Amino acid sequence: MVNGDCHAAFQPLGDLLARNLAEGVDAGASVAVVHDGELVVDLWGGEARPGVPWERDTVVQVWSVTKVMVGLAALVLADRGELDLDAPVAASWPAFAAHGKEHVLVRHVLGHSSGVPGWTPQISVEQALDLVASEALLADEAPWYEPGSAPAYQIVAHGHLVDGIVRGATGRGVAEVLRDDVLAPLGVDFLLGVPDGDQDRCADLISPPGSGTDYAALPPDAFLLRTIANPLLTPKRCNEPDWRRGQVGGAGGHGHARGIAQAQALVSHGGELGGVRLLRQETIDRIWEVQADGTDLLLMRPVRFGIGYGLPCSSAPAVPDRRVCWWTGYGGAVVVNDADTRTTVAYTPNKLADHMLASPRTDAYLRTAFDCLEAL
Repeated sequence: MVNGDCHAAFQPLGDLLARNLAEGVDAGASVAVVHDGELVVDLWGGEARPGVPWERDTVVQVWSVTKVMVGLAALVLADRGELDLDAPVAASWPAFAAHGKEHVLVRHVLGHSSGVPGWTPQISVEQALDLVASEALLADEAPWYEPGSAPAYQIVAHGHLVDGIVRGATGRGVAEVLRDDVLAPLGVDFLLGVPDGDQDRCADLISPPGSGTDYAALPPDAFLLRTIANPLLTPKRCNEPDWRRGQVGGAGGHGHARGIAQAQALVSHGGELGGVRLLRQETIDRIWEVQADGTDLLLMRPVRFGIGYGLPCSSAPAVPDRRVCWWTGYGGAVVVNDADTRTTVAYTPNKLADHMLASPRTDAYLRTAFDCLEAL
């Protein structure tokens, strides 16, 4: 059963969600669309946990969609002059200059070309949750390759890198900035760090089928092998309360489609939503400044990164190829900002698919949403 509200033109999107829930393609999920300032789709259904229905305020870990939420926080700081996108990371985080990283820029980090996509020493989940300590390890990393020369997806470390920059520039962690300076003014629900009182709102993640990646065929020094289990984030581990309480900005955010779409609609709507302006257009325009383009050294697929977001590329077949920025999360969550049509689409499932950048289920939601947009 699907609950919520949907503009008539987007009924095919609601039908798709209902069908996927009925057929078990989704266990529980939400989907939302903000268009021209209005929440035209706000739908949810299925189960958060066995026997527990997915409610309007159910949140689920959205994995790497968290990256564009912390990216949004960084852009808001940049807009206010509290963060310089073109400055060296070491200007606000001096320890990061170690081992020749003094020329790595803030925009390189936000564009996944910092040269430090992960940790060399094996770290535990508990160590990753200790942001200050694990960020110190990243600061002491030697570059894995020439910074700024190619994309190398910062699969978990991204949030730690952004947090280290933001903490150095403002004295506050990026989770606090996101909560107080972005989400609160907009009245939007998204949690980077789930308080104990909100733990019952969390849907449990359901593990995906086996990956289509043949890890045994990769060379032992492959960036993916060096990062995919460092730390080892299994769905079961991520369902634990201590992980949910954490503030790992590369993977640990919890949200529903409505909240993600409403926050991200700042980008598709020129920096203002509901009478609240947090970004100038010139700051938003910087998102489309390409920081890295080509075969990602970790993902091993073609990607294009702007500042804080992915841009349209062949690895994302259902993302419109126009003035769009987006990103997705392990298992299928996604958000797409379309500045040309003033539209943001978000989808958040708890049943994970074999999905790194794209998969049939997520692609179908995006294609249907943008087809419905054409019918408006």
